[in-house]
Amino acid sequence: MLKEPELIEGCRKGTRSFQKALYERYCRKMLAVCLRYSKTTAEAEDILQEGFVKVFHAIKDFRQESKLETWITRIMVNTALNYQRKKLYLFPMVDVQEIDLPENEISISGIHFSQLLEMIQSLPQGCQIVFNLFAIEGYNHKEIAEMLGISEGTSKSQYSRARTLLQEKLLKESSYYKKYGQGKI
Repeated sequence: MLKEPELIEGCRKGTRSFQKALYERYCRKMLAVCLRYSKTTAEAEDILQEGFVKVFHAIKDFRQESKLETWITRIMVNTALNYQRKKLYLFPMVDVQEIDLPENEISISGIHFSQLLEMIQSLPQGCQIVFNLFAIEGYNHKEIAEMLGISEGTSKSQYSRARTLLQEKLLKESSYYKKYGQGKI
C-alpha cells in the first residue's frame, strides 16, 4: 500500500494509477459522508464523483497541514452543501416552532447504521443538512448560518426539529415500541 506522501505526490503529477489508488482508498468513507447529505444513493454518488474531481484539481494546493482524509472530507462536505444549496430555492429553510423534547434520551443500540442513515435521509432537506453539519461534522450554529446563508435561530430550530423527528423515528424502531406500542416511556 502506498504511503500518503507518495500518493499525494503521484496525484499532483496527474498519474492515473495514483489517482485510482487515492479514490479506492477513500471512496467508501467519502460515500458515507455524501449519503448523509443526500436523499438517494444516486445523488450521493453524483456528489462523490464531483467531489473527487475537485480533490484531483486541488491536490496541488494541499499544504499537508491536516490529514489527507480530513482535507478530502471537507471537500466532500462542501461539495454536498453546494449541491444541496442549488436545490434549496425549491425548499427554503424557514424557522419552525420550537418543540419540547422528551425528557428521556433515546439509546440507538440495536439500530443498524443503514437504518440510521435512512432516518437521516428521510428528514426534510433543511433539517438533514443542519443536523449533519451540527451533530456529525461539529460546526456550531453561527458557522452553519454563515455557510447556508440563514439566521442562527433558523439553524437552531432546524436542528431541534431534526432531533425531534429522529427521536420519533428511533422510538418507532425501538423494541419498546414494537412490544408495547405508542405510549409514554
